[in-house]
Amino acid sequence: MSEEKNPGGPPGNESPGSPLEAQHSIRPESNEAARGVEEPEGNRRRRRRRITWVVVVIVVALMLYMVHRYSKDSAANSSAAKAKAAQTAAAITIGQSKTGDINIYVTALGTVTPTYTVTVYSQITGRVMSVHYREGQMVRKGGALIEIDPRPYEAMLTQAEGTLERDQGVLAQARIDLQRYKDAYARNAIAKQQLDDQEQAVVQSEGTVKADQGTVAYDKVQLDYCHIVAPISGQVGLRLVDPGNTVFSGTSSVLVVIAQLQPITVVFNVSEDNLAQVKAQLDGKHKLTVDAFNRANDKLIESGKLTSLDNQVDTTTGTIKFRAEFPNKNLVLFPNQFVNARLLVNTLHDVTLIPTAAVQHNGTNAFVYIVQPNNTVSVQPITTLTSDEKVTAVQGVSAGATLATSGFDRLENGAQVMVRNQGTQQGSQQGAQQGSNSAPSGGAAGSGGAGK
Repeated sequence: MSEEKNPGGPPGNESPGSPLEAQHSIRPESNEAARGVEEPEGNRRRRRRRITWVVVVIVVALMLYMVHRYSKDSAANSSAAKAKAAQTAAAITIGQSKTGDINIYVTALGTVTPTYTVTVYSQITGRVMSVHYREGQMVRKGGALIEIDPRPYEAMLTQAEGTLERDQGVLAQARIDLQRYKDAYARNAIAKQQLDDQEQAVVQSEGTVKADQGTVAYDKVQLDYCHIVAPISGQVGLRLVDPGNTVFSGTSSVLVVIAQLQPITVVFNVSEDNLAQVKAQLDGKHKLTVDAFNRANDKLIESGKLTSLDNQVDTTTGTIKFRAEFPNKNLVLFPNQFVNARLLVNTLHDVTLIPTAAVQHNGTNAFVYIVQPNNTVSVQPITTLTSDEKVTAVQGVSAGATLATSGFDRLENGAQVMVRNQGTQQGSQQGAQQGSNSAPSGGAAGSGGAGK
């Protein structure tokens, strides 16, 4: 049994060269070889499919990433371009030129001066009995102001009148004697010398009476000085003397000051360069209007007429004094008040008017920036004729042009601009139209002010 089972020898000691061992050793190798040929082929297919899908997914993801990145970069570039364009364009406001009338004014600083100013002094010595005026009161000509004790002057007047009556009696007696001497001389009763002496005595008495009459008149005047009345109609100032005080003649003590306020005048200095055109208007019998504005030059106080000018130019300032008269019905002008006087010299008709803010200067010439339809500006030289606070009359620009009125620090010829305060801008024409709708208000105000 053992031999059959193991004819070649003991178990475990078979020789390597036995057929069974060889058979067992060959079969596994053949199975592994067979499995090695079949499994790698399937694995390779599966591996290829997996690799293919992975590559496809990676390519798709990469494409999606590139598309997203490109879109984001495009949006960023577009925003940056818009921001850069917005930063490059200068923000401005605009106005529009138009045709209209404008006045030519000459302006100067003036001083309100009363037509008459009276400073009242005492012409006699005496005690003040009463003061009839109130401080700041409007008085009429002939109205009582101050009473000075008249009793000494009444006594002097009575004395002078007595002397006059006595001397008049002496004169009457001398004339009677003269007539007697004439009658006696006609009868050859007296000598010619006596008649001549009597004639001279009458002359002497007449002289004495005349002197007495002068004394009486003088004393009457002195007595009148005791009753101080207003020499003009006007306003009195503060009270400078009180009852009970003694005033003296010949001193500089002021009793009262009266200034006429209705009408009142304004004196202002005008450059000698404007004298020719103003004088031409006065020589043509034209009444030139003068407006008085407050010190801030933003409120019209009253309007008057130019009445006269000085007869010489002040060589130190190169100016000449003008005087204008104002009715001053509401007493809005006060003596020694500083005002801005504006003299209307002439009026220009049908000229091109532009906002004053649009006018620029380069040292020698004036120019403006005209806004073009493509939102650019061009430099246009102009010649200014006259101007006021809001509008300027110019030559070199036609009516209806759109002009820049601000943002000049970033403007140059051909610069891009963006109109501010326009809401939604559909183009430069819409911006220009909106600017023209706002510009006439300033121009109309300027013209209206000129037409005053």
